[in-house]
Amino acid sequence: MTAKIFIDGEAGTTGLQIREKLAGVSGLKLVSLPSEARKDAAAKQKLYDEVDVVVLCLPDEAAKEAAHLIDAMGADAPRVIDASSAHRVAPGWIYGFPELIAGQGEAVAKANKVSNPGCHATGAIALLRPLTDAGMIAKDAAVSIGSVSGYSGGGKSMIEAYETGKAPAFELYGLNLEHKHMPEIQLYSGLTARPVFTPSVGNFRQGMLVNVPLHLDALPGKPKAADLSAVFKKHYRGQKHFRVVESKDATHIEPESLNGTNDIEIHVFANEARRQALLIAKFDNLGKGASGAAVQNLMLMLGR
Repeated sequence: MTAKIFIDGEAGTTGLQIREKLAGVSGLKLVSLPSEARKDAAAKQKLYDEVDVVVLCLPDEAAKEAAHLIDAMGADAPRVIDASSAHRVAPGWIYGFPELIAGQGEAVAKANKVSNPGCHATGAIALLRPLTDAGMIAKDAAVSIGSVSGYSGGGKSMIEAYETGKAPAFELYGLNLEHKHMPEIQLYSGLTARPVFTPSVGNFRQGMLVNVPLHLDALPGKPKAADLSAVFKKHYRGQKHFRVVESKDATHIEPESLNGTNDIEIHVFANEARRQALLIAKFDNLGKGASGAAVQNLMLMLGR
């Protein structure tokens, strides 16, 4: 049976990449609205009524409006994946991070409403949730998170600024400490204390590194780096998109080698003599950090 999919907001970066990843997939039919009807609520609702799944690639307010239209359809509503940040901590929505905990993939597969994780949040949660669940990081711990993303995650204006040479080589942002990914990072990492999060963007198109520094003697049980690696290996065992990488002798790490994939690498760097460690998640901000994750969730929802 062919499943009909509508990408609402298909002209944006995430929507274009989702469409590209789904092109040619057997058993799927991608449907669209003409450009002049993309903001017409009646036209949207008519199309919503004809499809099996709607993928929202819209600004937050537009995603909320679209979700309201879908909710109003009741039993006739299509299933929905929201790639915006509008519903990531909203009641009634399943968080689309299948590797989060045991059973999360099954929950996504059964869900009618799935909220796709943010890119920075994906890396932060991937590093923190296994350790908070294992008791290696206290839930009320003071945690710092740093992250650098390729400029493609910043939308059309940022992409244009970098590709026309108007943007700086590197910049920190979110300096008011109110980044929109913070609510989902705190909730799904299992922390009760709000982390300090420092996002940044570099002059490369895509790719991402998220890092969490740790003082090992400040952690419960004063673990070694090998203990942290063991927790990650157990948590992500059998998850095809995750790899825990042995990084003992590495002195550098770059952000782009996983571009074009839906994979994520977990690295544990440490100086045991100093009792310090650095956790790093590497992935494609447009892959596992956006469109790749949406396609993964869609395939789960369609039983594929």
